[in-house]
Amino acid sequence: MASNDISQTAETALNQIRNFKGQYPKQLWYLFFSEMWERFCFYGMRGMLVIFMVNQLMLDATQANLQYGATQAFVYAFTFIGGLFADKILGYRKSLYWGGLLMIAGSLILAIDPIRFFFFGISFTIVGTGFFKPNISTMVGTLYHEGDPRRDAGFSLFYAGINLGALIGGYLCVAVGKGEMLSFIVPAHLTWNVAFGFAAVVMIISLLTFMFTQKSMGEIGVSPLLHLPQVKRRNIEILTYVGSLLIIPLIMTMVAKTAYTDLFMYIIGPATLIYLAYEMRGFSVSERKKLLAALVFIFFSIIFWAFFEQSGGSLSLFAEKNLDKNLVGMSLDPNGVNNSANSLFVILFAALLGVVWIALAKKGWEPNTLVKFGLGFLFLAAGFYVFYTTQFFANDQGVTSLNVFTLGWLVITFGELCLSPIGMSIMTKLSPVKLQAIMMGMWFLASAYGQYFAGILGANIAEASANASNMEQLVTYTQGYRQLALYALIAGVVLLVISPFVRKLMQEVK
Repeated sequence: MASNDISQTAETALNQIRNFKGQYPKQLWYLFFSEMWERFCFYGMRGMLVIFMVNQLMLDATQANLQYGATQAFVYAFTFIGGLFADKILGYRKSLYWGGLLMIAGSLILAIDPIRFFFFGISFTIVGTGFFKPNISTMVGTLYHEGDPRRDAGFSLFYAGINLGALIGGYLCVAVGKGEMLSFIVPAHLTWNVAFGFAAVVMIISLLTFMFTQKSMGEIGVSPLLHLPQVKRRNIEILTYVGSLLIIPLIMTMVAKTAYTDLFMYIIGPATLIYLAYEMRGFSVSERKKLLAALVFIFFSIIFWAFFEQSGGSLSLFAEKNLDKNLVGMSLDPNGVNNSANSLFVILFAALLGVVWIALAKKGWEPNTLVKFGLGFLFLAAGFYVFYTTQFFANDQGVTSLNVFTLGWLVITFGELCLSPIGMSIMTKLSPVKLQAIMMGMWFLASAYGQYFAGILGANIAEASANASNMEQLVTYTQGYRQLALYALIAGVVLLVISPFVRKLMQEVK
């Protein structure tokens, strides 16, 4: 009887949160700021990886791209595992705390000696991101009633928070690391130490933000094992913490050797699908159809991210060697711009696009999710074609316009806004409550495969331009981007052609 009373109280508190007035619940803003600082840490590191590996670890461009793809693939693959442990053992809140602590530890290790401890520190951040990232995104979905038309706008705003952190961290960290920023106070031999150190500081801020605002979340994200005796529950949680630490040396080995990454990616995808098929046995035919529709979105997101994530790989090297420093009259580090321009445009347009979706929904004109995905690929194709056209603005040294390059990111940003925040939202719409964190993890696992293929694509471009002059490298890279534009266009058309079939699987979900 007491258990029923507690359950009813929790349900009442959750409904009070969901029955908010206006466009956004206040809890969304708290999650916004926690995620913002965590994304500063993540995107700051992401923007540094390839440049650091080429200039400090002395890897060639081909190997650096493969290493980048391997590192990022493991980061996103572990979001699936983190979602699984959150669903079954820790709950979203404890997963978030544990992931944050691991990310802080990894950043501090890198700050101490980034060359000597590079793979060790990166392994901590991989596991930490896995515990942190999928669970805070899932908490956003729980703030809304099923069918609430404001959900997409909420995810769009949350996505803006992600990109505010990415904007600051994406520019600041690589610019400081290269000595292009704060050089008057940071000694030249410590620039990379300080750059990695920034990530630790902002992760501490992220955890403190969540700590002081979590009471407003009601029962959202608490442990799923509250029905167990406290001692037993604590022992299971301790085993999870210890196990995640013991696996770090294995992750370090697998990340350092990209051949192990290949093997891992060959296994994790099929294993995940088998696990999902096992879980689907207990659901109705209607729920299974929705899950199949979710898998279609996941498949196309792999293609999208394989192209988009050239940002941290081949586009980083292109920015360093082939772009000038002039952006609308300002002198800026081209790597910083490459890492942060997309984020700036998301901040400027995400909320506006969310309002547009709400306005169209009220009039019955809002395009369904499939159309939004198709639009995402069309913008992606157009953006990469702009990257291709930069070759026509180059000087004799193979250095081209940062302004035109940034325009390409503006176009791609609209594609990302059509796909990524809507993608996170559709995972929560199509997934049964018991599988929401797992399906969100699968959404990020799709990103892992996108990152993995991004590394391979970038390595192929780099290999084709090995030992080339700067002008020859410019031509090779931009021709590669033209090919990606064509493939993105084809993927978008295919998605639109199969849309009637997928719409039937989605049923009432729009």
